[in-house]
Amino acid sequence: MFHAEPIALDHRIYLIDGFDMKIPRRTGTYVIDEEQLTIVETGPSPSVKYIRQGIEKIGRSLNDLKYVIVTHIHLDHAGGAGLLLQNSPNAQVVVHPRGARHLADPRRLMAGARAIYGDRFSDFFDPVIPIPEDRIVIKGEGDTLKIGPNRELEFLDTPGHARHHFSIYDPISNGLFTGDTAGIRYEQLAREGIDFYLPSTSPNHFDPEAMKQSIRRFERMNLSRIYFGHFGMTEQPNIALQHVSDWLDVFMEEANRTVREKKGYGVLADRMLNKVKQALDQRGVQRNHDVYTLLQLDMTINALGIMDYYQKLNNG
Repeated sequence: MFHAEPIALDHRIYLIDGFDMKIPRRTGTYVIDEEQLTIVETGPSPSVKYIRQGIEKIGRSLNDLKYVIVTHIHLDHAGGAGLLLQNSPNAQVVVHPRGARHLADPRRLMAGARAIYGDRFSDFFDPVIPIPEDRIVIKGEGDTLKIGPNRELEFLDTPGHARHHFSIYDPISNGLFTGDTAGIRYEQLAREGIDFYLPSTSPNHFDPEAMKQSIRRFERMNLSRIYFGHFGMTEQPNIALQHVSDWLDVFMEEANRTVREKKGYGVLADRMLNKVKQALDQRGVQRNHDVYTLLQLDMTINALGIMDYYQKLNNG
C-alpha cells in the first residue's frame, strides 16, 4: 500500500505523490499552505485519497481547501478535480479559459484518453466527475489569485503542450508551476544524482513553436524554481529549460525523418527512445533501470502527439 508522506519543499509548499498509474514519483500535487489553502494539480481520481492523506499530515483538512488549480485539463493533471471537490465543500477549481467547459462536461476528455489508454482507462482514471459551473473559476494571462495577506499567485498563458494550459507564478518562492509546458523531470534519475528532463508532446494540441516560445518566456523570468507536474522541483531552472529545448529539437528532427520516410508513430517512438537510451548510456544508467517503464510510455505518447501535429499541418 502506498502512503502519501508530503515532501516539504520549504516552510509553505509541499509535494504529494499521487501514485498516478500506481507508479511512485510519476505525478505530483503541490500544496501551498497559506491562509487560503491551495493546491496545484489533482492528478487522476485514484490520486485523490493520497491528496487527502497528505493534506491531513501537514495539519490541514479538505474542509480548509479553498482553491484547486489545474495547469491544464488532461486527466493525469485534472481528472480527479471533480471527485476532490465532492469532498472539499469550500473549494473551487481554477482553470484556463479554454479548459472550463471540459471540466463541466468531461466526455470529450474521456474519449480522448480512452483512445490512448484503451482497456486501462478505468484503472487509471475512473471516476471522472463533472464539476458544477458555479465552482469553476477562470483565470487567464495576467490574472492573479489572492491566497493570503500579501500573497498572490499570477497566471501566465503558456501553450505548447496544450492550448488550455497556464502556468502559475509564486512570487514568494520566485517559482513557477509549469504543468507539462516545460517538460518532465525524472525523479527516478534525480534521486541518483542524474538530472534529466524531456519535453512532453502528447496529443492533441502539441505545437513545437508555441512550446519554444513558452520556454523562452520562462528563461527570461530569472526563476529560482520550477515545479513540474511530473515530478518534483528543480532549483536550476535554466539548465532544465535548456535540456527540454534541446531535446525538443532532437525529437522534431527524428519526426521529420520519420514523416519523410512515411513511417508511423511506432517507428518514431522507437527512434526517440533510442536517442534517450544513448544519452542515458553515456551517464551510466543501466538499460534495466526502472525509469525505462516511464520512458517507454512517455515516448509512445509523445510520438502520438508529434504525428498528430504533422497530420494537422499537412491537412492545414
